[in-house]
Amino acid sequence: MRAYAMSFDGALLRRGFWLYVWRITTGDRTALYVGRTGDTSSPNASSPFKRIGQHLDGGPNAKGNALARQLTRAGLAPENCTFEMVAVGPLFPEQDDMERHRAVRDQAAALERALADHLRTAGHEVLGDHPRAAEYDDALFREVIRIVDERLANPGRP
Repeated sequence: MRAYAMSFDGALLRRGFWLYVWRITTGDRTALYVGRTGDTSSPNASSPFKRIGQHLDGGPNAKGNALARQLTRAGLAPENCTFEMVAVGPLFPEQDDMERHRAVRDQAAALERALADHLRTAGHEVLGDHPRAAEYDDALFREVIRIVDERLANPGRP
């Protein structure tokens, strides 16, 4: 039996459209996983904190556990990994109706894809697929990569 610790900033409880990068480490291997909040099938945009449990749910009826599936495909056992999440946002607020939600969701998806491409180009192993997406706001993207690159260069820093 051992004790473990987890700490987080309460701002991660805010709903809206966020981008996040998980740094997953096991032994001498480090991989990244890029994701976003903002549902595809409903006008909801949850918090990054809520996505943590969904992503790693190993239960038989688990939905939304994309990270756990990607780890398995990569030959990594989640229980043997160390996780650090860098979340950036909320980039956009949660929307009131599906039409506005889709427009903002598509922007977040485009930024997610661009961020995954940026990290791959920088030499990182990035797990998962990130479908082709729409155009995105370049100034917003530059701010996202500035924050993410800084945090990845300084793990464990707030």
